[in-house]
Amino acid sequence: MSLISRVTAPAAAHDVAGLVRALLSGPPAPVRGPSGVPAPRGPRLPAGPTGPGTSAARSVARTAARAAMPPLPRRLPLPLPPAVTGRPPGASGPRAAVLPPGPTGLGTSAAALGAAAALRRAAGPASDPAPGLHCPPAVRDDPALGETVTAGLVEWAEQIGIYPGQLDRIRSADFGRLIMLAHPESDDPERLLAAAKCALSEWAVDDHWVDGDAAEARHDLLGRRLAIAHSVVDQAHLPLAHAARLEAVVGADPVMRALRDCLRNLAGYATTSQVRRLRHELAIMFVAYGQEGYWHTSGHTPPVWEFLMHRHENSFVPCMVLVDAVAGYEIPYGEFADPRVRRAFTMAGTAGVIVNDLYSMGKEDPKDFSLPRLIAAEDDCSLQEAVERTVGIHNELMHTFEAEAADLCLTGSPELRRFLAGTWAWLGGNREWHAGSARYRPLTARA
Repeated sequence: MSLISRVTAPAAAHDVAGLVRALLSGPPAPVRGPSGVPAPRGPRLPAGPTGPGTSAARSVARTAARAAMPPLPRRLPLPLPPAVTGRPPGASGPRAAVLPPGPTGLGTSAAALGAAAALRRAAGPASDPAPGLHCPPAVRDDPALGETVTAGLVEWAEQIGIYPGQLDRIRSADFGRLIMLAHPESDDPERLLAAAKCALSEWAVDDHWVDGDAAEARHDLLGRRLAIAHSVVDQAHLPLAHAARLEAVVGADPVMRALRDCLRNLAGYATTSQVRRLRHELAIMFVAYGQEGYWHTSGHTPPVWEFLMHRHENSFVPCMVLVDAVAGYEIPYGEFADPRVRRAFTMAGTAGVIVNDLYSMGKEDPKDFSLPRLIAAEDDCSLQEAVERTVGIHNELMHTFEAEAADLCLTGSPELRRFLAGTWAWLGGNREWHAGSARYRPLTARA
């Protein structure tokens, strides 16, 4: 089930919806076997940072946790550098500098990242409407800015031709709010709209070609469509005698037009290497869509390991990769490509999309692939246990990202520290959107 279908599906009130609502409002219970003894689990990823210098990060986190006795504000300071600036919504002219929320200098971003995570954990339910999921709160909320981005996104979708006759679905999903929450370092509606166009184009591939929510899904044509779309993402240069025929096919397809236009528009706000980064992530996403097409055509039910691998490739990473571009700086390529950074970053992307899977599970067709249902079938456990294990998988990914990001911040460049902090903030905005969206609110607010 695609993202926009999950967002605009009618409210659910059946047993699965109640189960998910209960599990998201409290910490997951231990999974127990038939004898009542906690069931064994597979090997876990590291629960904390490893390597030289990590004891300092752990020490800061422990100190912060001990100090977190009084009630805490909902918004916790992120390790954003002094270069981050802000201004009141709607204001024009140069931005005034924002003073850093804490100490600055070498190593302090790692300390702040670890401290913020520790403070949030110590705060408990008062700082998180769904404490079962380990996730940061949103850094800022500017509804007017979100509405501006959504309005621009709907206008652009109409011009391009995606989601014909379904523009109200985009408007009600309020994707502009998601982008506003996820990119708190920018209050420029045009920059945020550029990111929103890229996101909607990515989801349009799923909605038009894979799930068939906005157009007819032809899984027998999916491979061909994805290959031609990739010739737009990584522009193909055919001999002149044949180039016009490819251009005619691309120009006739609204999804391909959207992909081309969003990348062209992004180039006005991002560097060449940042745009190339997104092109690479889109290619990975196309591979995952091809895998999903195989599942549909062959009747294959993926085992849990394969679905998790799919979620690694079909996650929120293509959206998150624009964190620095939207904020107006660039992480050095060598650091972004570092396998340790890639590991932490892709874990964050998988955690982010599992949030979507969990919040939307109550409205999905039981025949749709989802991590809890696949776990329930493979492990022969109840759906409640399967959802608890899914929450546990999400939390393991988040704890590992936070620990490894803190470790990387100790020796990385200021841009890397800022990028990892921005990724952390993206996850908080993503969670806030799911928890506060009219589409998802029944899961956390309904009696």
